[in-house]
Order: sequence, then structure tokens, then C-alpha cells
Amino acid sequence: QVQVVESGGGLVQSGGSLRLSCEASGIIFSISAMDWYRQAPGKQRELVATITSGDSTAYADSTTGRFAISRDNAKNTAYLQMNSLKAEDTAVYYCKADVVMTRWSTPRSFWGQGTQVTVSS
Repeated sequence: QVQVVESGGGLVQSGGSLRLSCEASGIIFSISAMDWYRQAPGKQRELVATITSGDSTAYADSTTGRFAISRDNAKNTAYLQMNSLKAEDTAVYYCKADVVMTRWSTPRSFWGQGTQVTVSS
């Protein structure tokens, strides 16, 4: 199977920065898209940023210009650099990896357990 593990969350003051990491491991032939989502208390999970295997990126309007997603294909790892953090960025951040497990497979989505980001105002 495939495991997805996020790291890098924590407590930061408003205006500060954090860098999240997401590593996929296990039976992996290739990874198409890697996405970061977040879920704040009482709210639905929302897409924050996505990056394709060709390094095309897209962002939620609320994070454009402050967050940057990148990936290291050799390490099956995606990163989310978060700058100018605001209290409303407080949430559990989840990574999703769309993994192709064999040469003949179609992508399957695997989720991590999430990492807490808390921004104090």
C-alpha cells in the first residue's frame, strides 16, 4: 500500500511562516498530483494548493501570493511554504497524493493524517 505522512505544523504568530512537508512511501510507480487541503473547526475541508507531475500549480484565492507549493519527485515529497500567516489559516492541513502503483494502474488517492497549524493573533 501507500502511506502519506505530513510534518511541519505548529504554533506561529500572525505574520510568521511555516513549511509543511508531505512524504509518500510504499508501492509507488509514479505520483500524478499532490494536493494540500485544510479543515478548520466547524468548516468543510477545502483545497489549498495543488501541483501536478509537470509542476503546474494552482491555489485557493485565500492563499494566492502567500503560499507556495513545490515537490521533489525523487523523494515523493511535496512542500507547502506558508508566509504571512493569518489567524484564519488555523486548521488541520492534509496532504493527498494521487499515486500510480504499477505501470498498468490508474491513479488512486491516498490521504495523510494531517498536521495542525495554529496561528495566534
